[in-house]
Amino acid sequence: MRFHFKTSYDQDIRLFPDGWNLAVYSALLLFMLALPLMLDSFFLGEVTNVLIWAIAGLGLMLLTGQTGQISLGHSAFMALGCYTCVLLMEAGMPFILAFLLAGIITGVVGGLIAVPALRLHGVYLAIATLALAIIADDIIVMLSPWTGGVNGKFAPDIVIFGLEVNRWVNPEYWYYLALAVALLVTLIYRNLLRSPLGRAFAAVRDSEVSAQAMGVDVARTKTVAFGLSCAITGLGGALMGLFAGAFNNETFNFLLAIQLLMMIVVGGLGFIHGAFLGAIVVAFLPQGLSIFTDTLGRGYQIPGLEIGVFGMILVLFLIFEPMGLYGRWLKIRIWLELFPFARRDMFRRQKSYLKTERVR
Repeated sequence: MRFHFKTSYDQDIRLFPDGWNLAVYSALLLFMLALPLMLDSFFLGEVTNVLIWAIAGLGLMLLTGQTGQISLGHSAFMALGCYTCVLLMEAGMPFILAFLLAGIITGVVGGLIAVPALRLHGVYLAIATLALAIIADDIIVMLSPWTGGVNGKFAPDIVIFGLEVNRWVNPEYWYYLALAVALLVTLIYRNLLRSPLGRAFAAVRDSEVSAQAMGVDVARTKTVAFGLSCAITGLGGALMGLFAGAFNNETFNFLLAIQLLMMIVVGGLGFIHGAFLGAIVVAFLPQGLSIFTDTLGRGYQIPGLEIGVFGMILVLFLIFEPMGLYGRWLKIRIWLELFPFARRDMFRRQKSYLKTERVR
């Protein structure tokens, strides 16, 4: 067990709690940098897909996990980020500038949509955002002169400082690009949680009434959270479309938004680690099921197997481990640290709302 002797309040908001955490994450970063030397192109592509899913998951985690606002429409913002980035690149803009501008535009549009949408609460907000995701599919088809409609679009070549980033020619470049974006988004997310705005997000999540009593502008906090969440998710959508090479309206349908929400729930709602753990499940589950069906016989297919298995996993986590994979790891770690003094009811779930919240 490690003990933290704190002598100032600044130690509560440090980026790394202690030198041990800094060493662990430094070693993890070195391992990730050396990963292309250990894997072939197929598995490297799968890890790249995990990073892209994690970026999109961090966007939704900021809204749902930190602010407590459920959204089932983030697939629309993934599509907006992807099409905006591609259109800007086709207009002659460099990739880095087009990529960053796509995130900014997506965030601004998300903030504008949040103004009326966030007047709703709970399941009503989820239904409203789900309707947005369904409408986005039709909007993409109607704007076919720009989006390509059902025929879709092909991703343009990515050139960064004279280096061509191609999934099939040099997959390690794509991996390092996704890794750099994931690290940047994670640092922004982590520093945001340490700021007063991040504390306001947590206050709104736990109790809007109490947050308002403490002087937090609830409407403004929700709008900013929605805009930042959409910006990060838009970056993930841009990478997802460019990595796929071709995309259309079916690429970003509303099932993607539901899958994104289930991903952060399985990984661990409210934890940065949860986005990455959930991304591993989402990215590798189809491959695992494909290997499983191949063992049953060539050409053997089970319709709806992937959705059914993922739904079963979600139900099991909601019943037995609502804190997700990372929550389970925290419980195991604390139990080992406190053994043999750990109590059975230490992790009993408590009601996290006030009586004043029940009127919503």
